[in-house]
Amino acid sequence: MNTESLIIFLFIGIVAGFLAGKIMRGSGFGLLGDLVVGIIGAFFGGWLFSALGVGTGGGILGSIIVATIGAMLLLFLIRLIKRA
Repeated sequence: MNTESLIIFLFIGIVAGFLAGKIMRGSGFGLLGDLVVGIIGAFFGGWLFSALGVGTGGGILGSIIVATIGAMLLLFLIRLIKRA
């Protein structure tokens, strides 16, 4: 992965974390926590969509959607674990 790809991936993760934090209102993890969740969620969303064989057509918008869904699922799982 070259530097440009890494920067784009981090940007997409940061945007996804911000969006997931706003969509999944609640206790939240603060700005920095939501951004980290977004980056991890980008990995999780990419893996999940790939495993399910679902495509988004590519591009930055499709990547942001996949990463946001992954981050939302990750936030949901984290909140379930925190409640238990």
